[in-house]
Amino acid sequence: MSSTQPPPGPTGAVPTWSRYVAMGDSFTEGLWDLPDPARPDRLRGWADILAGRLAAGAAPGDASSADGDDGLVYANLAVRGRLLGTIVEEQLPEALALGPDLVSLVGGGNDLLRPGSDPDALAGVLEDAVVRVRATGADVLLATGMDPHGSPLLRATRARVAVYNAHVWSLARRHGASVVDVWGMRSLRDWRMWAPDRIHLTTAGHERVAQAALVALGVGADDPAWDDPLAPLPPVARAERLRSDLLWARQYATPWIGRRLRRRSSGDTRPPKHVEPVVLTPRT
Repeated sequence: MSSTQPPPGPTGAVPTWSRYVAMGDSFTEGLWDLPDPARPDRLRGWADILAGRLAAGAAPGDASSADGDDGLVYANLAVRGRLLGTIVEEQLPEALALGPDLVSLVGGGNDLLRPGSDPDALAGVLEDAVVRVRATGADVLLATGMDPHGSPLLRATRARVAVYNAHVWSLARRHGASVVDVWGMRSLRDWRMWAPDRIHLTTAGHERVAQAALVALGVGADDPAWDDPLAPLPPVARAERLRSDLLWARQYATPWIGRRLRRRSSGDTRPPKHVEPVVLTPRT
């Protein structure tokens, strides 16, 4: 497959894949989503949801489980807290060894949270990884960073994220990758889509991102209201907002800043989500 081939799109036939590998950090690991029913020690997340949807549309004979069912071979190598360079260094060789025909590579968010991070250099790391994946013939799914405008903790990163996003769109065009437009999702501008730490998504947020990924891949969303804004909530009193902000700062912001100062990560001792591929079928 040529590296200049355009990304899949709704041109008649719905695209299908047989082997999907997800790479990334906590966003792809699925933090704050529900536990996976099949593996209660792990969280689900948008990539797992996407894999299930893709399995439902897998072409007959694309992949087979032990009992002969057709489906999608899926592995998720994501580890929370990982920087983009570490994602590429640790996860890309394992991903390519699995022989995927679709790879999602979403990272850079943890880098951009750091003062002085260079979005141009990060984009170079991402592009090198995309080139390596595309050279195998596999399709690539990327994602923009989310818009941090409404977050007191993350608002200062907005310019860096915007520059990085511009690079994501440009390199996707150059190499025929698909892009999940997380920045542009109206539904994610509502705090009800965000977990109490205000950094990770809720179950509803992960579901919406999975729908956006289906759209990006040319499969099409199965929920027509996937990006509709939620009904507005009644106004919150200023004193109540202040109490909520102080509680958030004590429970989440302060520990997070402490880990950054100590150059520690919540995923320092964690293995990848699941390296061993599983076969997902329409009944999974």
